[in-house]
Amino acid sequence: MKLALGTVQFGLDYGISNAAGRTSVNEVRRILARASLEGIDTLDTAAAYGDSEKILGQIGVNGWHVVSKVPPLPEDTINGKEWVLRHLRKSMEMLRVARLDGLLLHSAADLLKKGIAPGLQQAKAEGLVGKIGYSIYSPQPLTELIKVMLPDIVQAPFNVLDQRLMSSGWLDRLVDAGVEVHVRSVFMQGLLLMSCEKRPSAFNKWYDLWLRWDAAVGGRSENALALCLGFAKAQPGISRIIVGVENQSHLEQLLEIWKIAPPFDATALACNDPQFVEPSNWKLK
Repeated sequence: MKLALGTVQFGLDYGISNAAGRTSVNEVRRILARASLEGIDTLDTAAAYGDSEKILGQIGVNGWHVVSKVPPLPEDTINGKEWVLRHLRKSMEMLRVARLDGLLLHSAADLLKKGIAPGLQQAKAEGLVGKIGYSIYSPQPLTELIKVMLPDIVQAPFNVLDQRLMSSGWLDRLVDAGVEVHVRSVFMQGLLLMSCEKRPSAFNKWYDLWLRWDAAVGGRSENALALCLGFAKAQPGISRIIVGVENQSHLEQLLEIWKIAPPFDATALACNDPQFVEPSNWKLK
């Protein structure tokens, strides 16, 4: 199963289209049970996701492959290696596990700071984690990052609008190097699933692109879901597609459409404008 379950909604109010707020603990329990039955076996979490790790630990993650992330390194941190190992142990304590399947840097730029790569490598050498790597927001830094450490996992944004991982050639290069590629933001925090009437006016600047997307969707929300999933699902180099859901009903709908989502040619929708495709750059007020 290519799908992996993102857990940011379990610990934070997250997503431009999220009106319900944080998912309740009981609902998280139902989501995990249903996802597991469908063969989803990977959880993506992070120390920065509020109470997500704590809640997952309370419910129990036995049988799951858990990938977590080290928080961004503060500027005044002296010992990068100690930072990595301390936060790894804290995440393991929250999750109530003796080992993580994966540990990533939440901020890939931290890899260039002293002690960070040795910290990740020591964690792996000691058997505390199975795989190490980093989360990126664009493929641009990969040239420098790989010189410092060839990762086991790279996590990156990828969707019908943000195709930079593929168009840059980095998806193929990573796969050829034996790197496991996990992608997130396949729905752009839910923006791609919103009707044109509900879409924030801040995105009107890309009017022509929205015209093409809305024409492909044809006014049906289930079509938007199918096109987003079908596009990512069709890329053979992608190991995991991380999706977040707010409740079991959302998961049921996603699973139903995942099974039938056909490949989608999104070439005409590709956008390289970081002001648009990187949510951290959005100016919604």
